[in-house]
Amino acid sequence: MSNRADIAIVGAGHGGAQAAIMLRQQKFEGSIALIGDEPEYPYERPPLSKEYFAGEKPFERIMIRPEKFWAERDVQMMLGRHVDTIDPEAHRLTFADGETLEYGKLIWAAGGIPRMLTCPGHDLVGVHAVRTRADTDAMTAKLDRVERVAIVGGGYIGLEAAAVLTKLGKKVVLLEAMDRVLARVAGAELSDFYEAYHRAQGVDLRTGATVTAITGDEGHVTGVELADGEVVPADMAIIGIGIVPAVEPLMDAGAQCDNGVLVDAQCRTSLPDVFAIGDCAAHANRFADGETVRLESVQNANDQATVVAKTIMGLPAEYDAIPWFWSNQYDLKLQTVGLSTGHDATVLRGDPAAGSFSIVYLKAGRVIALDCVSATKDYVQGRKLILERCTPDPSQLADPAIPLKELAD
Repeated sequence: MSNRADIAIVGAGHGGAQAAIMLRQQKFEGSIALIGDEPEYPYERPPLSKEYFAGEKPFERIMIRPEKFWAERDVQMMLGRHVDTIDPEAHRLTFADGETLEYGKLIWAAGGIPRMLTCPGHDLVGVHAVRTRADTDAMTAKLDRVERVAIVGGGYIGLEAAAVLTKLGKKVVLLEAMDRVLARVAGAELSDFYEAYHRAQGVDLRTGATVTAITGDEGHVTGVELADGEVVPADMAIIGIGIVPAVEPLMDAGAQCDNGVLVDAQCRTSLPDVFAIGDCAAHANRFADGETVRLESVQNANDQATVVAKTIMGLPAEYDAIPWFWSNQYDLKLQTVGLSTGHDATVLRGDPAAGSFSIVYLKAGRVIALDCVSATKDYVQGRKLILERCTPDPSQLADPAIPLKELAD
């Protein structure tokens, strides 16, 4: 095995895999090493809390490419390996086992690690995160012995897991510390809709619920204790309170970091010949009015990977993609486009009671984002309103009989 690669890619998720794929598509002929913490070949992450967790898709169907694909494109797979340190001057990585790898250019696509609770009982058996195949496999292996599940965190991971477990017949209590679910990523109308929908499916969904401890018996979780003293009984606890960007080796090497590693429009870090992409990369985004953001989405990882591959090949490229995201819960398909952060008004389009509607987010009259629930046409047509910075009449926006494409300025 060579101890040098022209391009080393750390992280074998969506961003890392796409970077390797795009480099070969752009006719890069040098050596590529794809390094991953996990033993598996690259696979899709979103199904871990959706179809894979529900048993609807086997692992083979969520692999990004078949195993043979990587060998056919001469990508050296270094799986089950963890990078401890980076020497940016020597262009060298050191692994946890002490082995080293020299690189010409480095693409850091390591994503993040689940943010876990630090309260008493956080390390009991039966407390889980949802980030890797091993996480989901560990939960599904126990489900036949589990009746009651407490989910801590009302973001997408928590809500998706609640939907799967409810469909599997489990008694689910979802605990969100803030006053509504999805508070960090969506407006109140969407939060209200999803809270009501989950409760209608039988989820005991509680907001303003602060966890103070995980209780246990003989080392295994038995409940979740709240600030008011109540203990919610649970045979399993799932923690979905976000991720911590995996940038410590970059930070130790001197890279500029602030809630992730800072990158420019070509996804370059402040270290020589080091790029960063995906969940761990913080960048100025024009869809956030130029603010520095860190996006946790497949779209962001893939689009940034393409920018890096083209940049390495000497082609003009900069990251300027419109953000989009999706979430499947029960029979609902949520599609989000744009960034709603900083909105000062919303327009409801359609009827939430009918299960198909959109929320349009405005800032100074301009459309900046849409949340579309089982309303794919709005999602597709709404992109243009954002890209063209349109300021349509709110009364027309609110009329679902008027196609959004007719409202472009």
